[in-house]
Amino acid sequence: MDTVASLSPLRHGHPPSSPAACTTGRPSPRLLKVKQQRSSISSSSNSSPGAGRSRSRSRASASASSSAATPPPQKEKERDLVFVAGATGRVGSRAVRELIKLGFRVRAAVRNAERASSLVQSVQQLKLDGDAAISPVEKLEIVECDLEKQPRDGIAKAIGKASLVVCSIGASEKEILDVTGPYRIDYMATSNLVQAATAAKVEHFILVTSLGTNKIGFPAFLLNLFWGVLCWKRRAEEALIASGIPYTIIRPGGMERPTDAFKETHNLVAAAEDTYVGGLVSNLQVAELIGCMAKNRRAAYCKVVEVVAETTAPLLPMDQLLSAIPSKREPPAEEETEEAKPTEPKPDEALGGDQAPKAERPLSPYTAFVDLKPPSSPSPSPPSSSSSVTDGGTASSTLALDPNANGIPGSSSASDQLQGEDEKTQQRPLSPYTRYEELKPPSSPTPSAPKT
Repeated sequence: MDTVASLSPLRHGHPPSSPAACTTGRPSPRLLKVKQQRSSISSSSNSSPGAGRSRSRSRASASASSSAATPPPQKEKERDLVFVAGATGRVGSRAVRELIKLGFRVRAAVRNAERASSLVQSVQQLKLDGDAAISPVEKLEIVECDLEKQPRDGIAKAIGKASLVVCSIGASEKEILDVTGPYRIDYMATSNLVQAATAAKVEHFILVTSLGTNKIGFPAFLLNLFWGVLCWKRRAEEALIASGIPYTIIRPGGMERPTDAFKETHNLVAAAEDTYVGGLVSNLQVAELIGCMAKNRRAAYCKVVEVVAETTAPLLPMDQLLSAIPSKREPPAEEETEEAKPTEPKPDEALGGDQAPKAERPLSPYTAFVDLKPPSSPSPSPPSSSSSVTDGGTASSTLALDPNANGIPGSSSASDQLQGEDEKTQQRPLSPYTRYEELKPPSSPTPSAPKT
């Protein structure tokens, strides 16, 4: 069984009357058809067994020569290329538009390219910020790929160099009579995509499932009435976790009733696994969360995120919501080096390459200079020994000021005098009368003895 891939513009793949045909004046996305070609020997009665063997030998030699001529495929992944499975669904189509608006190139996987006409038209109506020369539809590539019937090699070739895979497939509620629908689509098709992504060595895998995949009781058992859909979704989650690919599992609430205007009155709330029992969220909010995870894959590394929308919840950035959820695995060391780190200051060359230690700044500027002293007020000199008595009998003393005691910085006599004054001040008696010998405190007159 050989895999044949062909690339062609989407408008050439449909007749002019087909609704999927694009207008000739507008650019159109490329169409990648991945088909299976069974090698069979002609059953004609005229063909001989020898001729059949010769044809098989010629085909084998041609395939060997072509494989030798073609170079081995490159293993490098393109970080701006995203593979979206279920691109025509309600979540997948919105996720395609959100990723293109964020600058990503998208490979939209569909089972039939004719069903991608509405997706192409919605992408053509987008308005990209910044680069107006590039049409949004040029960032879109339609891939015909059946995840149920396609072998893993074919799915891996459809993924190509995409570094991120988004899976939003699920059994349709319209086919409620199909007993095998949840098993075939929610589990088998998702498991095939996980195995192909492992073989293609993608860098990240985002899987959209549902609330209650790991719960029993109400309301999970009501949803499991649809042929055990939550059980098969849980099996798909386990297959993704066991694959070893860096993953993010999104478990949204009910998305049937909310419209795109639901986000105007209800803010997104995210929590770890098995937190919510029920709730509502719009398809657009889930698609915007997928775009945020594609932009910031480290914040979504190996996490199970349950999301609903509430009217009383505050409006927070999605990066902040994702950062609050614990990760199941630690990110590898090479991803930590990709984060922007603050630049360290360069060492001083005059110190021989070593950084000079930070000196503590003194509180006083006088400590920087040895001879610099703070100014001081002049201190009075001790009174002279000469005293004069006025006419009223009041003794007055004249205090003479020392001309050198002016507090000028750098004066040695002033510093000595200040030091001497400090010693005298410490020995100052409690009474001022002890300093002067002739000065006595006033006393009341003593009564004289009575005369005899």
